[in-house]
Amino acid sequence: MGRNTRKRRTPLATKAIAASAALALGGGGLIWANFYASAHESSNQSWGGNQTKASTAQVATISCPDVGQKLTNVPNQARTEVAGELANLDRQITDAYQRLATTRDAQAQDASFVQNSILQPLQDRRKAILDRIKLEITRAGGTAPGDLNALAACTSQTANQTTAGSQQQNGGQQQNNTGGQQQNGGQQQNNTGGQQQNGGQQQGGNGQQQNIGGQAGNGPVAADFVDITKVQPNVQGKPRNSRNASTGTFTTRCGVNANKNFNTDNVIVAPGVANGAHHLHDYVGNQKVNAFSSNQTFLQGGTSCQNRNDVSSYYWPVVRVQNGTQDFDQNRDGGGKEGNVGKILTPVQAQIKYVGSPKSKVVAMPQFLRIITGDAKTTTNGLANANAHWSCTGFENKVQLTTQYPICPQGSKVVRTFAFQSCWDGQNADSANHRTHVAFADANGNCQNGFKAIPQLTMRLVYNIQPPTVQNGQVKNAYAVDGFPEQLHKAATDHDDFISITKNGLANKIANCINRGQNCA
Repeated sequence: MGRNTRKRRTPLATKAIAASAALALGGGGLIWANFYASAHESSNQSWGGNQTKASTAQVATISCPDVGQKLTNVPNQARTEVAGELANLDRQITDAYQRLATTRDAQAQDASFVQNSILQPLQDRRKAILDRIKLEITRAGGTAPGDLNALAACTSQTANQTTAGSQQQNGGQQQNNTGGQQQNGGQQQNNTGGQQQNGGQQQGGNGQQQNIGGQAGNGPVAADFVDITKVQPNVQGKPRNSRNASTGTFTTRCGVNANKNFNTDNVIVAPGVANGAHHLHDYVGNQKVNAFSSNQTFLQGGTSCQNRNDVSSYYWPVVRVQNGTQDFDQNRDGGGKEGNVGKILTPVQAQIKYVGSPKSKVVAMPQFLRIITGDAKTTTNGLANANAHWSCTGFENKVQLTTQYPICPQGSKVVRTFAFQSCWDGQNADSANHRTHVAFADANGNCQNGFKAIPQLTMRLVYNIQPPTVQNGQVKNAYAVDGFPEQLHKAATDHDDFISITKNGLANKIANCINRGQNCA
């Protein structure tokens, strides 16, 4: 088996979660974080299409083990087939969630309906796919995990189990300023800000189910938002540089996807599978990336970057505002058919910058290196791989949030920030679970286990969003990232994807610039 798949959490993500927990528990102490360390139901009654409301606990979503993260040693010959089967598992969960969302009346009349009519058939279908995955791995000379069949069973999650998608912290206070904060390991059971999540539905007084979890009934809800002006500061400066630090930067200007280059594929996780992401991505950089692209075709893709030698692919889930409007994909896979609704927002700024290591020189990224940062499934996986950073202009050096979306004051813009893994195993451009070939530096900026420092990709996306309003447990004009429907559009599911593709020695030029301490573009 490969290395443990649990990544070392970035100090920012860890402590931003602490900030959310502190807010939930009423903690008022100062919480420090290190930003720079590697870090469809059409209901009979509606709340107006652009409002959500807190509700009593009931079945909110379906939680299935993430099989892909358990497969750390898939032979190369079997990876395409296994990736296809993993995409089939995602499709099954989406179908089951849609059945969950459209059978509320039956669930209310029969307490065993979810288990007997949704979860048990889903388990049977998952087991058949897990058997095929084992067969593909064995045929290629590999050894499948012995307990793979144990991942077949899924469970239902009630509203209070999904609140803020967050883990409980020790008293909600940061106990360690070096990034070594201890987690209790379970999901947070507190209701953030005293609000209770509903998973999108509420029993109306007339016996009808009301759609209150966003326009599509699967989030976001009021407790997913927080007034950033009421959050205690949780960000501090970067680690001190050593004498061998690589202090330069390299900025590549690739636009904001003004040309609307979208798709719902994911060539990293689900190559060869249309709609493998089940949500829509913005693409900048390489202009020809989809599920059927390959290393052989990437170099012919063209680029939106000003530096024509940068044909890397930078892509992330779109942000939508749920103000009652729809967009072009309201009746398509990955869009409205899977709960991703509302007006798609184009960033007003998209900064892509490579930075160095505070402890060492960096080596050039290998061609076709793939990195995923964050986890699109934190609502069911927990926060082990969460790396979402939400803030507002004017607050970025004070507050970063992981499990909630910020409500910014008038005149301030919403900011999503990503800091990718900055340590590489020195050999592989990808790994079976797409994580173990790269890692985050530790709290002091050092790469561990023989990994080498590479230029750290950082991204900053800025959006002009009318601030949502929350009143009496309802949120109006909510915004959220696209995601798998059963993930309820939680803020912690934010993630970013990257494939390094360069021409004419650009990868070496980036590393050399950073190592020389220059600021290049």
